[in-house]
Amino acid sequence: MQKAYRITLMIIWLLYAPIAVSAVETDVTKALPDPACIEDWPMDGKVVLFDKDTLFDHINGESELYFPYGFEALGFARYANRNNPKSAFDADIYKMGSLLDAFGMYANYRRKDDVDVNVGAEGTASPSQLLFYQDRYFVRLQASGTTNPGPDIFLACARAISEKLSRNTGRPKELEAFIIPAIERKSLRYIAQSLLGYDFFRKGIMADAILKDEKIQVFLVLEDSGEAARKAFDQYGEYLKTSEKNVQIAQMQQRIFLKARDPLYGNVVVEQEGRYIFGAVRVKDTSGAQQLIEKLRKRIAGE
Repeated sequence: MQKAYRITLMIIWLLYAPIAVSAVETDVTKALPDPACIEDWPMDGKVVLFDKDTLFDHINGESELYFPYGFEALGFARYANRNNPKSAFDADIYKMGSLLDAFGMYANYRRKDDVDVNVGAEGTASPSQLLFYQDRYFVRLQASGTTNPGPDIFLACARAISEKLSRNTGRPKELEAFIIPAIERKSLRYIAQSLLGYDFFRKGIMADAILKDEKIQVFLVLEDSGEAARKAFDQYGEYLKTSEKNVQIAQMQQRIFLKARDPLYGNVVVEQEGRYIFGAVRVKDTSGAQQLIEKLRKRIAGE
C-alpha cells in the first residue's frame, strides 16, 4: 500500500514540476535589481508585474503592438537618484515569445542614429533612453524625471539587469543571413505578422539595402515548411496578376522565380526555395537585386 502511495506521489511530482519551473522563469520582476539598480539609484516604490490583461494600463496605445510577438509578462520599476530625486528613470523588462520576437520589439523602437552600446545581444542608446534585448527579453530604460540620468547611468543599470537575465546573448540565427555589405544593419526588423502588409506573407524579416546609390528593400518570408512557402508564393503571384499583366514566373529545379510590378512597391523580384521566400521591392536594377537575393539565399543555406 505504501509503495503504491509513493509511486502516486512521484507521478504527481513529475507532472507538476515542469509547471513550477516555468512559473519561476516567467517572473521577470526578479531581474529588476532591488533595492537599487546601482549605487545611489534606489528603487522608487515597488516592482509591478503586468500580464496580457493589464499591459494596457502601463502602455496605453502601444500594448497591441506586443501581442503578435508573443508577449507574456512585463516587470516594471522606477529608480531615482538618492541625491537628486528629480533625476529618475523607468525600467521595463518584457518577456516575449522567443529570441526573434524580442529582437522584433527592440528593432521596432531602435533608431538608426542611436549609439551602439555593449549590453545583451545588441543595444542602442539615445540621450533619454537605452534599449537592448537578450534571449527572450526586451529591456527598455527611459528617463522619467525632469533631469536626464545620462548615458553612464543607463548603461550601468542595463548591465546590472543583463546579469540577472538568461546568459544567452546570441542574436537570432535568421539575422546572420543579412550580414551583407549592401544591407544597412540598423534597418533590420522582424515583422511578426503580415509582412509588406500582405496576409499571405505571415511573418519575416525586412531590411534596407543600397545598390549603386539606389535604395531598395529586401525581405525574407519565414514559413514552417516548403509547402507553406510555395502556397504563399503562389498567392502573391495570383494577387499581382489582378493588377499586372506582365508577371514573369520561371522554375529551376527546387527554386521558383517571379518578376513583376507590385501596385504598392513598384518592381519586385521574388524567389522561393524550401521554407523561405526571398525578395526585393522598389527595384530599378533588376540584375543587381537578383544578385543580392542570391547572396541572401546562399547565406541562409549555409553555403
